[in-house]
Amino acid sequence: MISHSIWQEMVRHCMEERPAEACGLLSGRSGCAETIWRMENIEKSPVAFAMDPRHIQKVFQRMALKGETLVGIYHSHPTAPPVPSLEDIAYAYYTDAAYLILSLASPQPILGCYRITGQKALPLPYELR
Repeated sequence: MISHSIWQEMVRHCMEERPAEACGLLSGRSGCAETIWRMENIEKSPVAFAMDPRHIQKVFQRMALKGETLVGIYHSHPTAPPVPSLEDIAYAYYTDAAYLILSLASPQPILGCYRITGQKALPLPYELR
């Protein structure tokens, strides 16, 4: 589940980072996203993203202090549909997390949500509240 406020912040972040891909983490409890963590795309690319591993570790420590765990990883596709690229799949290391892709290719942002394991991306149902 993704709250309306998390959705709005994710869209805002992705729009602000255009033309580069934006990226970030979502944490919470029981699979529900409660906190959004904006991350820097160190690739600064319109077709790829990467996060600084040291920054990820700091955010994981802050998540733990809040009693939350990683529930999702999001990034944007500024000009492509919300479908994982081969690179997105290849670098999907957190098999328990949902992978959210926000497409900005059309006037209204479109969200795709996936579980990526074993080099396969399977659509994952989600709920916006």
